[in-house]
Amino acid sequence: SDRVLQKTPFSFDVSVWEFFWPPLTGATLIMARPGGHQDPTYLRTLIVEQQVTTLHFVPSMLQAFLWHTSTDAKTKLENCTSLRQVICSGEVLTPALQADFFASVAEEVKLHNLYGPTEAAIDVTAWQCQRDDRESALRLSGEYRVSIGRPIANTQIYVLDSNLQPVPIGVPAELYIGGVNLARGYQNRADLTAERFIPHPWSSLPGERLYRTGDLARYRADGAIEYLGRIDQQVKLRGFRIELGEIEATLRAYPTVQDAVVVLQEESEISQYLVAYVVARSGESFTAEQMQGYLRERLPDYMVPARVVLLEAMPLTANGKVDRKALPVPDWRQLPQGKEMVAPQTPLQEQLASMWAELLHLPEIGIHHNFFELGGHSLLATRLMARIRTIFQVEIPLRRLFETPTIADIALVIEQLQTERIEQEKSENVAQMFTLLGGLSEEEMHEIFLREIEDISETKIYSTSINKIEDI
Repeated sequence: SDRVLQKTPFSFDVSVWEFFWPPLTGATLIMARPGGHQDPTYLRTLIVEQQVTTLHFVPSMLQAFLWHTSTDAKTKLENCTSLRQVICSGEVLTPALQADFFASVAEEVKLHNLYGPTEAAIDVTAWQCQRDDRESALRLSGEYRVSIGRPIANTQIYVLDSNLQPVPIGVPAELYIGGVNLARGYQNRADLTAERFIPHPWSSLPGERLYRTGDLARYRADGAIEYLGRIDQQVKLRGFRIELGEIEATLRAYPTVQDAVVVLQEESEISQYLVAYVVARSGESFTAEQMQGYLRERLPDYMVPARVVLLEAMPLTANGKVDRKALPVPDWRQLPQGKEMVAPQTPLQEQLASMWAELLHLPEIGIHHNFFELGGHSLLATRLMARIRTIFQVEIPLRRLFETPTIADIALVIEQLQTERIEQEKSENVAQMFTLLGGLSEEEMHEIFLREIEDISETKIYSTSINKIEDI
């Protein structure tokens, strides 16, 4: 009786179980349209229409789904009554988001938090989140983390120190995975395979291995595991696993770049940005905008840094390595250089500029600044579209912001949609008027209009209420 929604792009490993789990268990598979996973309005409509019972969210997209406001009664969250279980994975599920979820859905809806890398066939631990308050004291203290649970069948999880020895309960160390679900290795990367897939130190089976995840974790007293973050320079941003070194290598390939470092800056648990620090070759120069344009031609959007900071030299530690902790934190209140500041020209543009400034934490924004070059991303775009829908009563697809990412462009889109809505309302009013008068002969209607036209202007005829027409 379950109906599972498949909405994850097939380049993301979660899509594998979305595709195969339903037919393996006899459930119904519901296919979302491409890109639909980024549109909360569409997802809610689809859940209601198709009576979806089970679906997956990256936590950041679950947040957007829960926080989304709708002017259409059909797409309100309380109408998604078919939901029975929601599965989260891909990044950290925060206690605050867990609480928001349980406060927003019916009591029978379950929330599961999963963990696992692609190298171990997607998910290796599972945890059913709890509604009760048994751990409320821990949650309020700030020490509480939503557990990633315990190993699934035929899987072993170890938390080991640098000598591959198990650590006591509560002690952070690297998480290792063993079991039948390990990958064979990385294609054409024997060196990386040897580094990450190591011989199993306690197995008597020949060829048995462990996968070292690079993730920091610890065991709780109840045997559940808590994820604490990354050990190496691999990061997760809005559900995407990103090798910072790949971005750095792309930047260093630019002809006038001497060196580059990329870091993940975190303003809060829900506000994270990639920042690139770049040093030019002697006598050369470039702008931050040029760097972002160069990266967009070569990398996916989620790997393009929201800010590019130009430095004369990299800060170094005593042993000559880049001192990442000494890199200057960019001032998010300052607009990127290289684009002229053009102030809003109309009340509509002023309203949009105010929305953008609030979402992007900037004091002012020009009408030709690019939303994504200012630090915007898909989650902020979803919030912006929700506000536009609420304030201006127009429905703009999320993809339109990617196509027209400036205030000037979006203002034109809103004006066009508002004009179309007004014309539609006029047509509907006229149709209703003639429906009410349809029982009269042409002579009777002609006589009525001649009599009433003396008191009612042409504009008023189109805007006359139904009650006035009935009086006529």
